[in-house]
Formats: sequence, structure tokens, C-alpha cells
Amino acid sequence: MIRSSLKNVAVIVAHPDDETLWAGGTILSHPAWKCFIVCLSRQNDTDRATKFYKTLNILKSEGIMGDLDDGPDQKALNEKEVQRVIMELMPQKHFDLVISHNPAGEYTRHLRHEEVGKAVIKLWQSGKISANELWAFAYQDGNKAYYPMAVLNATVYHTLTKRIWLRKYSLMTELYGFDKNSWEAETTPRAEAFWQFTDPVEAKQLINKIKM
Repeated sequence: MIRSSLKNVAVIVAHPDDETLWAGGTILSHPAWKCFIVCLSRQNDTDRATKFYKTLNILKSEGIMGDLDDGPDQKALNEKEVQRVIMELMPQKHFDLVISHNPAGEYTRHLRHEEVGKAVIKLWQSGKISANELWAFAYQDGNKAYYPMAVLNATVYHTLTKRIWLRKYSLMTELYGFDKNSWEAETTPRAEAFWQFTDPVEAKQLINKIKM
């Protein structure tokens, strides 16, 4: 169950549109939440950056972008570098909830998603990110057998109402501009799911289970 009483929420994602694709319905469903969305890349991409900040307005959220390397070759980044960028962008305050990528990613596979998910958990465990709980996106694609879909047995799972899903879908297709036949539009999940952790040590075990 998602608690509407949560107020201060940080969403940390690798790319502009990740906030909408994987958690947009949840954000739209909880207008009382005060969300701060950290996007680690594409700050200097004027097209994507403009769309990201317009999306923030619709999500009634604040946010910031960084310029973490997101080149097409996707070379692995130094773990400390990813953590440094997160800490430079994150407001230095306590959050009721932090939402971010799964260290296993949401589909097969995107290195930046995995790196960000791992970095957020380690920062939480070390106390550099202060939060009551952490949710990691819970999606799977059956090793590319189907579009990413919410994990049914995840700790938090909810099917979006038609109204909320249509608002989310319009952000992906009309604001971000993805064609209706694109992977992004076809993926846009009608249900959203998260692995919920209140203990940083338990969250760290998620990393330990994953063979990168």
C-alpha cells in the first residue's frame, strides 16, 4: 500500500523520461507528495532538458539535471563518480522516501540504470542520503521476451487508473515526443511496482544478489 501521508520524496533517475516511465503514475496519484526529481544526465541536451522541466511542472515537482556521461558506447562509469554527481544534485535534507532504479535495471539491459540504482543504495547505507525508506523500481522483460512490465509480487504494486495512465502516456508521447509505435510508448506500464526497503542493509543485499 502506498501511504499518501508521505510528504518529502526524492526520485533519482538516469535519464529524462525515466521519472515518468517507471514512476510517473505514482507521482501523479499522490499530489500531496513534495517530490524532488534528480535526473543525472542530459543537462546540456536542450531538447530533452526542456521537456524534462516541462514534465516537472505537470508532475507538480521540483527537480534538477546533471550531465553524467551518457554516450552511445555506454562505458562503465566509476562508482564514486556516480555517487559524487548524485550528492552534488541532491538537496541536503531528510526525505521520507527515495525512489530510484533497481541495480538490476528495468529491462535487458541499461548500464546507467544499474549504476544509478547501485549508487543510491550505497549512499543510503552510508548515511549520505537520509531517508526513512527506499523504493527500487520493480520491472522485468523476460530477457527481452516482452516489453518491461511491473513485477506482480513486488512489495508495492498498483494498477494505474485509466485517467492516470492516459496522463502518463501523454507525457511520453505528446511532451517527450515518442512516437506511438516506439519502444518507449509501447512500454509505458499500466501498473507500477517497487521493491520497498526500510533497512539499508536489506537494500544492500539486493546488490549482493545481482551478478553484474
